[in-house]
Amino acid sequence: MRVLGVDPGLTRCGVGVVEGVAGRPLTLLGVGVVRTPADADLSHRLLAVEQGIEEWLDEHRPELVAVERVFSQHNVRTVMGTAQASAVAMLCAARRGIPVALHTPSEVKAAVTGSGRADKAQVGAMVTRLLRLAAPPKPADAADALALAICHIWRAPAQNRLQQAVALHTANATKGRTA
Repeated sequence: MRVLGVDPGLTRCGVGVVEGVAGRPLTLLGVGVVRTPADADLSHRLLAVEQGIEEWLDEHRPELVAVERVFSQHNVRTVMGTAQASAVAMLCAARRGIPVALHTPSEVKAAVTGSGRADKAQVGAMVTRLLRLAAPPKPADAADALALAICHIWRAPAQNRLQQAVALHTANATKGRTA
């Protein structure tokens, strides 16, 4: 499975592509940051984020895009920019028919480090170790994007089995009511 992880942000939108399957060594295919100038008009910044993500989608052809689920922060301005960049990433994927998965920061941290309360340095260190890199990707947004991709690769099999079980249960319950 090839996953593009997106750590949304207006100034720095982390992007990283990881390929692999759960239980096997993972491969880093690319990592970077889409940057926009803080003093630019919001519409132009969102357009720049879109163009950057489109370039990553063109170059790496992921099977899925994993985006950090926006959570409530104290700074409304920050959360709005993050949500807008997140929506752009989801739109780019949807336009191409690529499935999107959302993961909370604590889900990602728990999947990669074993603790949902891990700090950025711990996440960076584990991404470095898991992808057999010489040094943690910089800035932290890039490492976070890789962590999102890793999280999805590892969680997807369990999530798929759970969805199948729920669908089977629902189908059997519906059959029982109509019989």
